Amino acid sequence: MKPKRQSNPIYVTLLDYDRLIRLVQAERAAHGNERIAALSQELKRAQLLAPDEVQPDVVTMNSRVRLRELTTRAEFEITLVYPPFADIATRKISILAPVATAVLGCRVGDQVDWPLPKGQATYWVDAILHQPEAAGIS
Repeated sequence: MKPKRQSNPIYVTLLDYDRLIRLVQAERAAHGNERIAALSQELKRAQLLAPDEVQPDVVTMNSRVRLRELTTRAEFEITLVYPPFADIATRKISILAPVATAVLGCRVGDQVDWPLPKGQATYWVDAILHQPEAAGIS
């Protein structure tokens, strides 16, 4: 099931875009379209920026993000990573996971929806705790 995002624009760095397009192509060749359909759709609508043009409130690859569930107000933190670096124990979530795809390119205050086994969850991007571009790492 793929996440649904509010219609806000998303922002992706040129470097992330290049790497993500290569990931989409490799995944498509290895596994078909279904695994990467949501990410592919998000990349099609992304506004591309140089790393030094990205505002510090935008979720980029390798950003650590705090999300808040709108109904229960429960919080959790994740770091968006490329698949080889995913590690659920340290909350490093693959960009191929629905939650990571949903928040990529969002800004603090944006809301995202994605389906769960028993309904749908709506989260808001509460804070960016680390963003590589803001830290001068890209």
